[in-house]
Parts: sequence; C-alpha cells; structure tokens
Amino acid sequence: MVDHFISTTTMVASSSSSSPYGCVEKKYWWLSNKKIVDKYVKDARALISSQDHSDIASALNLLDAALTLSPRFEQAIELKARSLLYLRRYKEVADMLQDYIPSLKISSDDSSSSSSDGNSQPLSRERVNLLSSGGDSPENGEPSFKCFSVSDLKKKVRAGLGKHCDKEGQWRYLVLGQACCHLGLMEDAMVLLQTGKRLASAAFRRESICWSDDSFSFSADIITDGNQPQTPPRTESESICHLLGHIKLLVRRKTAAIAALEAGLFTEAIRHFSKIVDGKRGAPQGFLAECYLHRAAAYQSAGRIAEAIADCNRTLALEPSCIEALSTRASLFESIRCFPDSLHDLEHLKLLYNSILRDRKLPGPAWKRHNVRYREIPGKLCSLGSKSQELKQRIASGETGNNVDYHALIGLRRGCSRSELERAHLLLALRHKPDKSISFIDRCELTDKIDVDSIRDRARMSALLLYRLIQRGYTNVMNMILEEEVAEKERKKASAALQQEMQLQHNEPIKTVTKMDDQDCENKKSSSVYQGVFFRDLAVVGNLLSQARFNRPIPVKYEALTC
Repeated sequence: MVDHFISTTTMVASSSSSSPYGCVEKKYWWLSNKKIVDKYVKDARALISSQDHSDIASALNLLDAALTLSPRFEQAIELKARSLLYLRRYKEVADMLQDYIPSLKISSDDSSSSSSDGNSQPLSRERVNLLSSGGDSPENGEPSFKCFSVSDLKKKVRAGLGKHCDKEGQWRYLVLGQACCHLGLMEDAMVLLQTGKRLASAAFRRESICWSDDSFSFSADIITDGNQPQTPPRTESESICHLLGHIKLLVRRKTAAIAALEAGLFTEAIRHFSKIVDGKRGAPQGFLAECYLHRAAAYQSAGRIAEAIADCNRTLALEPSCIEALSTRASLFESIRCFPDSLHDLEHLKLLYNSILRDRKLPGPAWKRHNVRYREIPGKLCSLGSKSQELKQRIASGETGNNVDYHALIGLRRGCSRSELERAHLLLALRHKPDKSISFIDRCELTDKIDVDSIRDRARMSALLLYRLIQRGYTNVMNMILEEEVAEKERKKASAALQQEMQLQHNEPIKTVTKMDDQDCENKKSSSVYQGVFFRDLAVVGNLLSQARFNRPIPVKYEALTC
C-alpha cells in the first residue's frame, strides 16, 4: 500500500508541474497524505487494543509507515513509544526520545561549553558529583564514584517545560521515565516521572474546572456476582507512583552505600549494596551492574579478594564492555600475583580502547553512562601497554604457579590453623559454587530477553574459573599447613629427646652417691650389731666367773666365747 501511495504521489507531482492548477493538486496531495496517516494510526490503535504481541508488532509497522509520511505526527509518536514500552524494547524508546533525557542534556551542555574554550572533545560524557567526596582517585585526583545530581536534572527539565509543555504532551516524560528506569538510569527516571506526574496533575486541575460534581463520584470497590469486592485495575498514575517509590528507595540506598564507601566504612557499604542486589524485588540490569562494581571496590578495600573478583564477574556478565570492571579485576589478580589472568584482562582492555579510538566514540548508545572520558583514552592506552609488558616479563621470568598468594585470595593470615582454613574454604565454596553462580540473574530485570543465555554462559564460565582457583588455593594452603604440622611434630620429638638426654646426664652422679651412702649405712648397722653381741657375751662371761668364784670350770658351750 505504501508503494502504491508513493507511485500515486509521483504522478500527482509530475502533473502539477504542467497544469495551471498546480496549487489545487498540491492541496489534494496533502489531504491524501493526512488521510492515509490517519488510517494507519486508526488501524494501529485497533491492533494495540488487543494487547497481543504479534498484533502490536504489526501496529509498529503501520506506525513506522505513518511516521515516514508525517514524521512529527504526535499521535503516531505516542503510540509507537507506548508500543515499544509494552514490548520491553526500552533501548529503542530511549533512542527515540533521547533528546528528553536530562543527563544527556547536561553532558551536551557541558561539552558544548567546554568545546567553545577548545579544551575538550564533544564525545566525552562527564558526570556531576552527587556527594561531596573526601577521597580522591589515585589516577587523576577525582572521586572514584560519580553520579548525576538530581537538583541539576530538575533545573534542566523545568527550564525546558515552558518551551515544550504546550506543544508536546506529558506522556513523553512518563514513557521515557519508565524506559530509563528499566535501563538503569535511575536519577533520570526519577526526574522524568516526577515531571510527568506534575504535568498530569496540572492538566487534571485545568480540566476539572469545567467538570460538574457528578463527574468526581467513584466507588471504592467493584462488586462481582459472588458479592465479593474485587480490586479495581491499577491505573497508570498508581503504577507510576509505585514505580517512583521503588526508584527513590534504590537511589537512597545507593547514595548511602557510596557515602559509606567514600568515608572508609567498607562493611557498611557492603551491607547497603547487598540490600540492593539481594532484595526481594528485582532491579534493572544496568543499575545492578553498577552496584556490583561498587561492591567489588568495597570488598577489595576490605581485603576480601575472592568476593571482589566474583562481583567483577557478575558485572562483566551483565555488561561485557564495562571498562572499569575489567581494570578492577586485573588489579585484583595482580594483587594476588595471578599474572596470566591479569594479563588477559589487560589485553581485553587494550582491544576496547583501540575500538573506541577506531570508531571515535564510546561504546554503546549516546545515553549510556561511562566512567571514562574520550580524551583520556590515549594516555590510558599507553600506560596499559607498559603494564602488560611488565607482566609479560614477570611471567617469562617464572613468577607464576606456586607464587600465587592463596592466603590473600581466601582471606587468611599466614600461619593460620587447619580449622580456620576449613571454615573459610567452606564459606567460599558454598558462596561461589558454579551451580549457584547464575542465581543473581533471577533478581535482575534484563533489558533484552534474547541475551539471557549469553549472560548465563558468561556468569557460569567466570564462576567456574574462580571456583577452581579457590580449590587450588585450598589445596596449596592445606599442604603448607600439613608440612608445618609434620615439621612441628619433628621439632617436638627432637626437643623431647634432647631434654630427656640432658635429664639423664644430670641424674647419673646423684644415683652413684646414693648407692655409696646405702653401703655405708649397711656397714654401720652391721658393725653396731657385732659390737652389741660382743659386749653382751662379755657380760655373760663375767657373771659366770663371779658365780664360780674362779674355781668353777667354764661350760663347754661357752668355750667358744673365750677363744
């Protein structure tokens, strides 16, 4: 039908050039365009009302044809945006309405103002501090974590309301706000939804002036046939209010976590980020990837290397081209002297930097957030090349294998006991088991359902590599503990033998002296016995002599005593 219309339009245009009534034919051409566009929009609206995905996809084709004929037709734009939102094609909604994203306006204004001075590239997108940061990043002296200022976003949006509120409806802010929320642009979504609510309430107040009192009557419950109250369907304003409350909760928790991280309260920051990523209600893919990246930095600062590597793996599973996650994981592997894995991440970073320089733009769409500026990439690429060369030299010199600091990986001190190792290994094995490595995807609101399998594969593969590294660390540390236990037993045996030998050498002269004393005592006892018997016999002899008066003979039994 579109081809038939294009051929008809060509014939009318050719006849208008030769006819003296060209003005009338041009007017007829414009009227025919309008009728066709209205028919396309009417058919698309009928298809959308069925709420079937295939019908809505057909309606999108009709709306594209209508927008080809009339690119600024408001009804066709609104229907297309709402259809894309219903089909969960949030990226296309953001690309379609990216001129209304507040953060993109701020970055474009900043780049235009700085490019007038000739000091920046128009391709770089900078962020504005939300919190006053006390710590500086080691590389360029700026805070490591940045996000958009909500007050600046509100100012930008309010400044543009006076220009566009009469010509354009508030549906743009509501539809784009929902799309930004699902894309992880929480600050932009909060500002857009609040603006849409404000415009909708203002329009309602303007319309309610001419309404009668009967127009405001409503019933609290809808009674069904079973005389049971049924909850009325949630209106768009109610769903927007619920979504806005959830967005504010997530932004508050993220703000508190970043404040604790910059203040050096790493355990508190980990607790706040864990509430976000482990919450019962899911969060968008981009927002969760950013929270996992920040929690990895908190784990790294707290000395929990295995948990930090796991969070970097989750971030890269959700966002494979995240530059900051790759650099963080490379530094983590280097800190435990696992140089091959660190070199692999550095080589991946070099490929990303080279592709950015080749394409002359940052990866992803214009509204995507990045933690790197375009003008900083050549310097980072040079430092990255020197770092990779250093790691290659260290690997060539043999600093691999047993040189890995497994104690730092597991989070134990050197000289730990076997019970401490078994407890730490049990916790790490349960937490980083490959079967449970993809459970975080269930709490993630993915942008595109088509990428679920690839995300699961990346998460499972990285978790398997980390689990094997933990098992090698457990085996290595356990062997060291067993060797230390055997060496300790040998030392105890040697010391016990030496002590016994010294005790024996110290007790030998004491025993000889006691033997000599015993012999002397026996001799003394025997001599005293002999002396007593001798004196007793002498007394008997003298008694006998006195009785015999020296003339009585001595008995034979006493002859031996006289001898």
